[in-house]
Amino acid sequence: MNPSRAGADLPAPALPLAITLGDPAGIGPEIVAKTLLLPGYAERCVAVGDPAVMARALAPLGAAERLRVVADVADAELRPDRVCLVPSSALPLPPPFGRVDAACGRAAYQAICLAIDLARQGRVAGMVTAPIHKEALAAAGVPYPGHTEILAERGGARRVAMMLANDAIATVLVTIHCSLRQAIERADFEAQLSAIRLAHQGGRARGAPAPRVAVAGLNPHAGEGGLFGDEERRIIRPAIEAARREGIDASGPWPGDTVFMQARQGRFDLVVAQYHDQGLIPVKYLGLEQGVNITLGLPFVRTSPDHGTAFDIAGQGIADPASLRTAIDHAFRLAAHAASL
Repeated sequence: MNPSRAGADLPAPALPLAITLGDPAGIGPEIVAKTLLLPGYAERCVAVGDPAVMARALAPLGAAERLRVVADVADAELRPDRVCLVPSSALPLPPPFGRVDAACGRAAYQAICLAIDLARQGRVAGMVTAPIHKEALAAAGVPYPGHTEILAERGGARRVAMMLANDAIATVLVTIHCSLRQAIERADFEAQLSAIRLAHQGGRARGAPAPRVAVAGLNPHAGEGGLFGDEERRIIRPAIEAARREGIDASGPWPGDTVFMQARQGRFDLVVAQYHDQGLIPVKYLGLEQGVNITLGLPFVRTSPDHGTAFDIAGQGIADPASLRTAIDHAFRLAAHAASL
C-alpha cells in the first residue's frame, strides 16, 4: 500500500470519522497530526481533543496554520489544507511529554466521551482512538482501566469484545484487562458464547459471509482430555456447541500454541482467545504497524492502533503513524460496509 494514497483510495463515508488525540503527553497527537496531513484524511476526519495539544503537534510539521477549531462537528469545513478539531477540553498549556499526568488522563477521557457521544448521535461515521495511558486515567480518577470499558459503558453496549486484526490473523478476546487469575474466573459459559457470537459478527464485518471461528483452549494442549484442566470440557466446548446450534461455524477448543498458525495458513477466519496475552502476542509479533484494535458489539464503528503512548519517544518527532493510519483505513471500510447493510 502506498501510504501517501491510502486515504484517498478508500471508500468515503457520508460523515467524517472522529479521531481522538489520546494522552497529550504521549505520541497520540503527533501521529494524528502526521496522518491528517496525508492526502485523503483531512477531508474525511475531524480531530477531537485539546486545541493547544493539537497546535503543538502540528507546529514541528510546519502546519500550525492549518488548524481550525470548530464548536460543532457540523461546522467543520473538511478540506485537504485544513485540520479541523472539535474541542473536548481546554488545557492552559500543553503538558510536558513522557509523564503520567492527571490532567492528561482527564483530557484523554473527555475526548473519548465526546467522540462516543458524537458517534451515538449519528453525527460521525465512527471513531478512531489514539493511545491513552492507564496510569494517567487512574490519576485523574477515571474508574475504567482502558478504552474498551469506557466504550462499553458510555456506548450503551451490553457486551463488547476486543478484536485485534492484521492481514494475517484476527483474534477476539473472551477476557480483556484483568489479572490472569481473574481471567480464568471470568471466562465462563456466557463470556465464551458472547465472544464467539461477536467474533462471528466481526468476521462478517470484515467481509466473510460465514466466518470460520476457531476457539482456543485455556490450558496447555487444550486440557489434553482433562489431564491439564477441565475448563475445555466443562465450559468452552458446551459454548462452542451452543454457538453451532445458532448457525455459527465455530470449532474447538484448539490448543493455543498452534491455532494461530492454522489461522494464518487460512484454515480459520478468526480465533477466539481466552485472555489478553494469548490473543495479542501473535498479532503484535507480526508488527505493530499492521495491527488494528476493533471493538465489537458497539452500535458504531471504533478502531485504534495496536500500540501504546510510547512516552520514551514522545515529543521527538519520530513516532510512526502507520498503525493509526491502518486503524483509520479499517474504520473507513467498516463504516462503508455498515452503511451498505
